[in-house]
Amino acid sequence: MVLTVLRTDFNFDLPAELIANFPSAERTACRMLCLDGNSGQLRDQIFRDLKQFLQPGDLLVFNDTKVIPARIYGHKDTGGKCEFLIERILTPRQALSHIKASKAPKAGTVIYVGPVAAQDAAAAAAGAESVEATAEKRYALKVLGRQGDLFHIECEEGQEILSILNDIGHIPLPPYIQRPDEELDRDRYQTVYSREPGAVAAPTAGLHFDEAQLADLKAYGVEFAFVTLHVGAGTFQPVREDDVMQHHMHSEFVQLSQEVADKVIATHQRGKRVIAVGTTAVRSLESAATAAKKRGLKAEIAAFHDDTSIFIYPSYRYQVVDALITNFHLPESTLIMLVCAFAGYKNTMQAYHHAVAERYKFFSYGDCMFITKRTEPMDLPPSAQADAADAAGAAGATRAAGAANAAGAAVGEAK
Repeated sequence: MVLTVLRTDFNFDLPAELIANFPSAERTACRMLCLDGNSGQLRDQIFRDLKQFLQPGDLLVFNDTKVIPARIYGHKDTGGKCEFLIERILTPRQALSHIKASKAPKAGTVIYVGPVAAQDAAAAAAGAESVEATAEKRYALKVLGRQGDLFHIECEEGQEILSILNDIGHIPLPPYIQRPDEELDRDRYQTVYSREPGAVAAPTAGLHFDEAQLADLKAYGVEFAFVTLHVGAGTFQPVREDDVMQHHMHSEFVQLSQEVADKVIATHQRGKRVIAVGTTAVRSLESAATAAKKRGLKAEIAAFHDDTSIFIYPSYRYQVVDALITNFHLPESTLIMLVCAFAGYKNTMQAYHHAVAERYKFFSYGDCMFITKRTEPMDLPPSAQADAADAAGAAGATRAAGAANAAGAAVGEAK
């Protein structure tokens, strides 16, 4: 059954003042809206109360990616200013990057990045279209070519991408945070368990955990597992097509070990829940489960080390995730579609309307939800309901015709 799912089904009114521009004073002090996916029941809680919704033996699956200071600024030889947003590190010296410039740099162009001299900043403030390349030329990046919308770049003079970023890079705050990055973002736009550098956006559901809470949950008997998905800038890519089926989902690399897969299987075997911390953990787990199924494996999930462009929206049937911790997402985004597929469309949208009415904070530095999976019949958005009804009617007609034919054949045999 092919359903039509419209982007506008996932729209809601969000006052600008509900977008969090700064994190809460304490990680665990954020609010948490709890949603029962079957009943639609809502409970207003605080994140530090999470333990009361968990059971010993439950498995929390975290994404341990580490946000890199992926935004850097520089100048061409001509003096024209450039801004880099590193999307993916390919080798120690090469990367794929977005480049913002007055003219797209051609292959062979060398761009110098480093602290901008005061006279350059003054000239830019005065409205100069370009300035002399008086910036301290600490590092040189060469454009090797294009890969779609991205530029393939390489460090010159033996430097490495990550060391340059750690020296002069800025934390790449999301576009909806209307301020420059600050020193606090190097700590707070990072999970306390991050360990694998490579993301340009944080797995934000994990930002609410602190070391004390993790230790308390572990002592309580909750199990932990870690996957790695380096979140790219594509996570902020809007859905532009009216029919979401036409949306081209961005690709991200997942590393999920056999040890993690075995933990998932063991958790279900003892009747406990697999709880994804964030939508990136969801995409990692469900991608691995889908790949195992395609390979014809008997196990529900197996090790997965590959790119994924999985797009989860209503009509998708979850395979391994039983509960979800996630922040509030943008209207009409692929992430709110993922949540609607998990908890049901009506339940999710009612929860979002409740969150707006109760003045929850939204997006990366905002509040969060704890959601249990809907196991009742599928709850589809309005645009898909007509298709589902038509399909059900056609199936019913086919069954009726089959029954009539069988009855006719039986009568014929009796004669």
